[in-house]
Amino acid sequence: MPLIRPFAGLRPEKQYAEDVVAPPYDVLNTEEARARAEGRPRSFLHISKPEIDLPPGTDPYDEAVYARGAENLQRLIDEGVLRRDEKPVYYLYRLIMDGRAQVGLVAVASVAEYDRNRIRRHEFTRPDKEDDRVRQIDALNAQTGPVFLTYRQNPVVDEVVQKYLDTPPEYDLTADDGVRHTLWVIDNDADIELLTRSFDAMDQLYIADGHHRSAAASRVAAMRREANPGHTGEESYNYFQVVMFPDNQMKILDYNRVVRDMNGLSKEAFLDAVKKSFEVEVADGAVRPQRRGEFGMYLDGQWYRLNIRPDLIPGDPVGKLDVSLLHDNLIEPVLGISDPRRDKRIDFVGGIRGLEELERRVDSGEMALAFSLYPTSLDDLMAVADAEKVMPPKSTWFEPKLADGLVSHVLD
Repeated sequence: MPLIRPFAGLRPEKQYAEDVVAPPYDVLNTEEARARAEGRPRSFLHISKPEIDLPPGTDPYDEAVYARGAENLQRLIDEGVLRRDEKPVYYLYRLIMDGRAQVGLVAVASVAEYDRNRIRRHEFTRPDKEDDRVRQIDALNAQTGPVFLTYRQNPVVDEVVQKYLDTPPEYDLTADDGVRHTLWVIDNDADIELLTRSFDAMDQLYIADGHHRSAAASRVAAMRREANPGHTGEESYNYFQVVMFPDNQMKILDYNRVVRDMNGLSKEAFLDAVKKSFEVEVADGAVRPQRRGEFGMYLDGQWYRLNIRPDLIPGDPVGKLDVSLLHDNLIEPVLGISDPRRDKRIDFVGGIRGLEELERRVDSGEMALAFSLYPTSLDDLMAVADAEKVMPPKSTWFEPKLADGLVSHVLD
């Protein structure tokens, strides 16, 4: 069983592509999705966020929501908005954001290789989110949200990719947020075979984003394997849809923190506690850390620059991450937040929102203080995954985000 293989994707007819393509399901809440899809019956949000077509207040995990998503998908197929390719192919997917391009290969990857950890993960998943994706895949009989993977750059793959970039694309559209999405179809049998062999020779792939989707695909495959007495391993449920980008094109943004209170400490007592583990200096403006071990802190209208004491940096791949250093030496011991996944006193702000968002959250009185971090590196992510360890929550923020609706993987 190969690591990846081509597939006959379900995708929009060219004239409908701009109407169909939508932001990923997990970056909009229900009301934002409802507003975005208003007057746009072909929007993929009717499939990825189908609660928008049910009465306000409907539980997004209600069985009726998954059923409506399946109905909406079938409607777009019946209306000829979506069609399925006639043969298994690969697709090239280029995103351009702020003048920077990254190009990924759209394929389906082996669930068995994911289960064996050849497709490596670095995050825990939440059971409720996993259950949601399992129910969504099962109801639609399709994977509509690709998993975002990365791999170590490969010159053979680069050569094939470049050949297609020099040809007219199938789709070329710019989303509301200014990100440009372009798709090519790779249907040449020799190129397909070369790409399949090139990836099969790789020792591993890495999940950048999509841990819940990949875990859910594994669970669906297990369920269907158990229910199929004629299981061969070739069935489409044994694979899950991915977009794979070379590591030299990936960009990770900072993932910052805001905290609701100072754990009962006065400002002076809090700063004294911080100084036990960090060098603290008053800054003359917003602090965007320029290296590892440096942090910005915004408190009471003032920015501070923090530098971790070098003797507090451990050697293990998780402990030395900046997100770990901040948690282990300040957020937990000083602010009393031991479980950032569940503690409502802490929230996380993606770097795409800028340092102004940190100031806004504090100045409004909603939060007491904010921390800006240096972005986690892709090498760090790979080192954690290779060690079969798990990063702290909200360690990485990838941009740009993959769109929903360009290509879906139907489970025959």
